[in-house]
Amino acid sequence: MNHRAKSRWVIKAGSNLICSGGPILLRAWMQQLAELKRSHGVEVIWVTSGAIASAKERTRFGGKAPSLPEKQALSAIGQPLIMDLYNLSLHAVGLQGAQVLLTSDDINNPKRLKNLKNTLTKLLEWKVTPVLNENDTVATDEIKFGDNDSLSARVAIAMKADRLVILTDVLGLYEENPMKNPKARLISHAPKITDRMLAQVEQVAGSSKGTGGMFSKLSAARLASKKGIETWLVKGDLPSILLDVARGRANGTCIGRKV
Repeated sequence: MNHRAKSRWVIKAGSNLICSGGPILLRAWMQQLAELKRSHGVEVIWVTSGAIASAKERTRFGGKAPSLPEKQALSAIGQPLIMDLYNLSLHAVGLQGAQVLLTSDDINNPKRLKNLKNTLTKLLEWKVTPVLNENDTVATDEIKFGDNDSLSARVAIAMKADRLVILTDVLGLYEENPMKNPKARLISHAPKITDRMLAQVEQVAGSSKGTGGMFSKLSAARLASKKGIETWLVKGDLPSILLDVARGRANGTCIGRKV
C-alpha cells in the first residue's frame, strides 16, 4: 500500500543561514516542518550545508582558504555538529531525523541510486526526516556535486518531489542585482529559467561560508523545473516562510508551475 503524503518537498538550507541563524533558526524551521506534516500533508527531505563552515568557526581555522584535505577534515568535524543541531530541533517537536551523506557517484550510479531511493522512501514511511549533505569527507573534484543546490535538485528529481524549496539569505530572484540597484524589482514568478537569466547572474560564490550563489540556485531551479518540479527561492529567516510557501503566500520567487 502506498502511504505517500499529499505532497513531497525537498528543502535546502545554505551555510550562511545555518551559521548566522544558529539553533534558534533551526528550531523555527523544524517547528514549521512539523506543521507542514500535520496540517498540509507534506513529507520533507531536508538538504543542509554548513558542516565545513561550522567547523571553521568552532576550530578558529582562520580566514585562509582550506586545502582539499583540510576541507575534508573540517567536514568530519562539522558533520556531527550540524546533525546534533537538527536532531535537537527535531526532537523538540516530536520528530526524528536521519543523516544521509552523499557524493555525486551515489546518484550517477544506477545501483547506488536505487539503494538511496529505497532508503529515503523507507525513512519517509517511518515518518523520519532525512537530513542530506554532500559527503565532503571523501568527495573529490571528480565526485562532487559542486554545491548543495545541485544536490537538492537531483534528489528532488530522483524522489519525484512536487516542490523544491531553496532557503536563501535574499528574498528571491530580482530583475537586477539589488546590491547595486536598491530599487530592483523582485520577480515573483518565472515560468522557467532561461539562458538569458543565467547569463545575467554572476557565477560567483554567495558568501564566504558557502559554495553556492544565485547562479547555482537558478541552475538547480532550471534542472528541477524541466522535470515539472516547482521551485521556490525564498528568504529562509523570514517568520513562517515554509508555511507561507505551503499557503502560496510566500514573498519570494516561484519557478515553474504558478501557484
